[in-house]
Amino acid sequence: MATQRMLKFVTTEREMPEKRLPDLRSQDFDEIYREFADAKAAEQSSRCSQCGVPYCQSHCPLHNNIPDWLRMTAEGRLEEAYNLSQATNTFPEICGRICPQDRLCEGNCVIEQSGHGTVTIGSIEKYITDAAWERGWVKPGLPIAERTESVGIIGAGPGGLSAADMLRRQGIQVTVYDRYDRAGGLLTYGIPGFKLEKHVVMRRVEQLEQAGVQFVLNCNVGTDISFDAIRGQHDAVLIATGVYKARDLSGDGIGAHGIVPALAYLTASNRKSFGDEVEAYDNGNLNAAGKRVVVIGGGDTAMDCLRTAIRQGATSVKCLYRRDRANMPGSQRETQNAEEEGVEFNWLTAPKGFVGTDHVEGVIVQKMRLGPPDATGRQAPEIIEGGDYVEPADLVITALGFEPEDLPSHWNAPDLGTTRWGTIKADFRSHATNIPGVYAVGDIVRGASLVVWAIRDGREVAGAILDYLAAPAAVAAE
Repeated sequence: MATQRMLKFVTTEREMPEKRLPDLRSQDFDEIYREFADAKAAEQSSRCSQCGVPYCQSHCPLHNNIPDWLRMTAEGRLEEAYNLSQATNTFPEICGRICPQDRLCEGNCVIEQSGHGTVTIGSIEKYITDAAWERGWVKPGLPIAERTESVGIIGAGPGGLSAADMLRRQGIQVTVYDRYDRAGGLLTYGIPGFKLEKHVVMRRVEQLEQAGVQFVLNCNVGTDISFDAIRGQHDAVLIATGVYKARDLSGDGIGAHGIVPALAYLTASNRKSFGDEVEAYDNGNLNAAGKRVVVIGGGDTAMDCLRTAIRQGATSVKCLYRRDRANMPGSQRETQNAEEEGVEFNWLTAPKGFVGTDHVEGVIVQKMRLGPPDATGRQAPEIIEGGDYVEPADLVITALGFEPEDLPSHWNAPDLGTTRWGTIKADFRSHATNIPGVYAVGDIVRGASLVVWAIRDGREVAGAILDYLAAPAAVAAE
């Protein structure tokens, strides 16, 4: 009976949820995709081929049991589908919204490879959990019994929060320290609302609080509290700070007013969405309204900046990227959304410098071409001599990626091991650092990466920390 409801990819076309028209969605920061209705979610789930080797699952960092919860959705067993989805993913409704499915699960769907169009896995994942919230199926992860051991987590982003959830479910006392006034990390202040509305993040934070997780916010480790003090207060410590330091951009005129880093720009915009007073936004420094905007970079952060500038009322929004469209690191889906909303992409271009005295007036642009592949296999961009031109700009946003802060120095923890890239050195499996009882996960170990990888790391490290906490008791018992 179950198979009769599946394998419909031959007769049923792939459909995404309805997308709001560009002229309408570019006027606000609401999410651009509508929600699937029950019948449409079941119909699209029924397209799954239930293949013997599910590449969608193997290419998901969390190894979500995608074929099974697609089948349950097709059969109308929605609560079971949610429970199965939640079993491997702490935040499925967030991954359903922001994961680059075209590069992960959907990009490796078997029926996509056969030319029938991938199953809309991300949209169904989002639908399942949104429905679970609406119907009261999502409950705080309250432990059956409390334990006395405590864990301090530095960083309230996806890695830290997923670890906090897993540890609290086992009765561990968990305290999360974060530099911002709201938990969520980049989920809260780095990703715009048109991709991830903020109530979606805040309700997960509230759920963790209901489960007993303690949050210490507006807390800068190394300034407001020392790293040693946190170690002294807890039986184990997890570092999940992420990477926030913007990569530097060189060139004449780089210090001109109006050249701003992507995270500062996005944080100001997201704070306004909460109703906060943001002086740098209100005085125009971090506001694109009425300006000619140029964004430098081709990743997902650049896409977020481009689409935010459109919504803020920029007169023009252009993207400079040194490779072509096929070689850009950002999601092709996000690039298409940006183009629909009025963003102009200038491929094979790179900044050489900036013009303007007190305030930036333009970007000196070098034209590029793709040469031989570099060490990673990507074609290396080469400068076309004599192809320079000036792109007028009133606001330039640099989105060239992020680097780790020097935590050992900032935290007065010189023994904390780091790599030559400045990331924290941690064991591949246990996520343990060289300091006993101290662990590290997410971007501070991997470098700037995807939210889904941070969630996986957070879930994994919870098990390693539980083993560590059990070890002294086991030794004492002997």
